[in-house]
Amino acid sequence: MSETSKMLWAVLGAFAIGFIVVGLSKQEESPEQKEAASMIRNYVTIQSMANQKCPEAILKQTGEEVYFPSETVSDKETYITLKWVGEKGFKKASCTVYGTLGGISELIIDDKVIIKKKI
Repeated sequence: MSETSKMLWAVLGAFAIGFIVVGLSKQEESPEQKEAASMIRNYVTIQSMANQKCPEAILKQTGEEVYFPSETVSDKETYITLKWVGEKGFKKASCTVYGTLGGISELIIDDKVIIKKKI
């Protein structure tokens, strides 16, 4: 067997071993892992929606732009409430987003209810 043939078999063997290692490392996720991943995706979706819609609604109502909430309250499954402290246009604002509603379910600015949807 020539050196070229030996080299070819060595490369093919390395590829075969690589495929076997990758195939064995891909294990099926357990139901608990799937559920945890689903909960994380849901929370990220709710949080992204709140971070997009709430500042727009507050800007529309007060004329003041808000960026980072001063407080965040959530059960990490169904809702998230973001709270801001204002400087010029308002003193405090609270915005709640429920995943089941798909938008702002409650917006309170300076103790005045702007949006209130039933859940």
